[in-house]
Amino acid sequence: MSDEEREERELDLTSPEVVTKYKSAAEIVNSYNSEPYITVRTHFVDMGCQIDGFIAVVAHTHVLQQGPVTGRAADVIAAANTAAEVAMRLVRPGKNVVLSVSAPETRVDDAEFEENEVYAIDIVTSTGDGKPKLLDEKQTTIYKRAVDKNYHLKMKASRFIYSEINQKFPIMPFTARALEEKRARLGLVECLNHDLLEPYPVLHEKPGDLVAHIKFTVLLMPNGSDRITSHSLQELQPTKTVDDPEIKAWLSLGTKTKKKGGGKKKKGKKADEAANEEAKDENSQG
Repeated sequence: MSDEEREERELDLTSPEVVTKYKSAAEIVNSYNSEPYITVRTHFVDMGCQIDGFIAVVAHTHVLQQGPVTGRAADVIAAANTAAEVAMRLVRPGKNVVLSVSAPETRVDDAEFEENEVYAIDIVTSTGDGKPKLLDEKQTTIYKRAVDKNYHLKMKASRFIYSEINQKFPIMPFTARALEEKRARLGLVECLNHDLLEPYPVLHEKPGDLVAHIKFTVLLMPNGSDRITSHSLQELQPTKTVDDPEIKAWLSLGTKTKKKGGGKKKKGKKADEAANEEAKDENSQG
């Protein structure tokens, strides 16, 4: 094994130290996520923590009200929760990349999930047409350095700000508030105009439409998918139910992998049906 291969292996989930760092980061965001003054802000807050570059993230939509959530608000949140549960069963070794909508703008290279990988599952549901738009560029305050781009900046303020970004946030997203305020206003514009920064725009649905957001971190361990970040479920009373047979079949499956050469047999009709459905799916995928 080469030094490069050895170093890469030491940085994935085969290293107990790496798993510990991911789970420690997850414990931090989960503990904050349990506090009522942090868990809300509808669709505007993502929370993340990194330990030595190993990142755990979480986000969810919470309705500010007493009692259970009803009507369309309950429906859109329940849809996001259901999608999250299905995603947990789709994101596992051997499966291909998952796209909710296949279109030219969402096309990605064919890829297969592999053991010891880490993913942030980001799900957004809407009562609208699902095509949010940027209304005001000035609302964008979060950026990330485009590591593959280069340009010789002309303005002194731009060079100062870009140097500060390189030092403080070489690969991680950052807020403009973290930069030297007076120079940031001028410097960010030139950096953006020459694609040195990637903006995280604030997108809006049509007035009256509702949006729900769920994000969580998953470790693809040898024994199955391990969701390490989560949130407390708000009581929902949706008007819709899951009727699609394929979705119901996925929801009936577990997220852990049965160990070979032992273990208790599944009992009951539902367990047998789930096993049959999983076998059918594996055959169709392979």
